[in-house]
Amino acid sequence: MIVAQQKDFDEIKEMIRGYKRLLVLGCQTCVAISFAGGKHEVEIMASMIRIDRKMTEQDVEIREDTIVRQCDFEFMDPIKDQVADADAVLSLACGVGVQTMAERFPDKVILPGLNTGFMGMTEKLGVWSERCAGCGNCILDKTGGLCPVARCSKSLFNGPCGGSVDGKCEINPDIDCVWQLIIDRLKKLNRLESLEEILPVKDWGVSGHGGPRKVVREDLIT
Repeated sequence: MIVAQQKDFDEIKEMIRGYKRLLVLGCQTCVAISFAGGKHEVEIMASMIRIDRKMTEQDVEIREDTIVRQCDFEFMDPIKDQVADADAVLSLACGVGVQTMAERFPDKVILPGLNTGFMGMTEKLGVWSERCAGCGNCILDKTGGLCPVARCSKSLFNGPCGGSVDGKCEINPDIDCVWQLIIDRLKKLNRLESLEEILPVKDWGVSGHGGPRKVVREDLIT
């Protein structure tokens, strides 16, 4: 999932300054799971804005809503009237959702209420960690299902740096050395010899350095 965090409220206040009709819009998927942009967070954000405007004697009319996904046009039709009535939309979605909203409603100001972090997983309640860098050429079959691109502090692809101590990263001792985890896992699976295989040079050209990436499935296009 995409993990995000809410922006500092002072930054949000500055961003929405001057707008009197505001739609605070949440997303029910990734950012809801990371407690950044779901229905509950929308309610709290809207309340904070109302209180702040009341304390500073500024008028504001706030509407609140949360849709299934802000990254798909198909879920936006039910809110088109609310968007049209608002001076601006404060989107509590990831950066993809904000950009999709801006594309769907090109004549409307769409503002980001979150900072998008990474693709990751929930370790435990309140803790999320990165797991995928979206490099476009997955090699998890070679590394026991553990990604050295995303989880190594140096993104080393061809093996460990040799600087880890007791299985911890030399850059940050709070981080497990992913190459130690890879070796341990492959050993447990009796696949350690797979690390001796000489592989072609990784194609980094599909990792986004050539501009925005796109996937096209001709069999699904009508």
